[in-house]
Amino acid sequence: MRTRLIAGNWKMYKTVAEAVKYVADLRAMVTDVHDVEIVVSPPFTALHAVAQAARGGHIGVAAQNLYWEREGAFTGEIGAPMIAETGASHVIIGHSERRTLFGETDATVNRKLAAAMAARLTPIVCVGETLDQRDRNETFGVLDRQIKDGLDGVTAGQLVQVVVAYEPVWAIGTGRNATPAQAAEAHGHIRRRLQQWFGAEAAEQTRVIYGGSVKPDNIATLVGQPDVDGALVGGASLDPRAFFEIVSRSRRTTV
Repeated sequence: MRTRLIAGNWKMYKTVAEAVKYVADLRAMVTDVHDVEIVVSPPFTALHAVAQAARGGHIGVAAQNLYWEREGAFTGEIGAPMIAETGASHVIIGHSERRTLFGETDATVNRKLAAAMAARLTPIVCVGETLDQRDRNETFGVLDRQIKDGLDGVTAGQLVQVVVAYEPVWAIGTGRNATPAQAAEAHGHIRRRLQQWFGAEAAEQTRVIYGGSVKPDNIATLVGQPDVDGALVGGASLDPRAFFEIVSRSRRTTV
């Protein structure tokens, strides 16, 4: 049975002091949570401090992005070994905001994925369609392309270390979220494609999580779908109490 994963993406919020206090508060709340993997993703400036604050507890730490080169004359970029050095264990790759605002492509996602795996970071690879693409009934085609090109070169053995995050772009920061049926349909399609391209065993072990206006009041229904293995949480993850509620309501004993 796949362990559920709840990851909080803080985006461009929180100072170092705010981030450390958040982790201290959250640690006290999740002491007894052992059946859900919990990850928080602070800005680069707070990665090391958050990793230190989380050490020895039940909270993992993710970077929000990375560059595919180890080092070099790439002003403003951060390499995977640098992220690993902070104590972070995960990295988000290809978030829709990176794709739409900063021009990321499936090709750059693929290069970043390779860099993350080389540094032994767990990649959370984001895929998902825009509203226009959904209205044109292109959702499955978009997902196929993003998965095929983004995961190009990944072996079945490596796939099980990857987390795929389905985040319909039209549901991010809008207050709208996919219905349970829509989420189930998309996640089921992703799982079938992983089975087709990587084999049944690898596909069964790989976690596919949902992202898009996840809140305490909808998480239980979402993770109740057979192929939804957790959530990538945006705005609701900024408050530790709300994030804890999402974690709590995602536990199998409470669904």
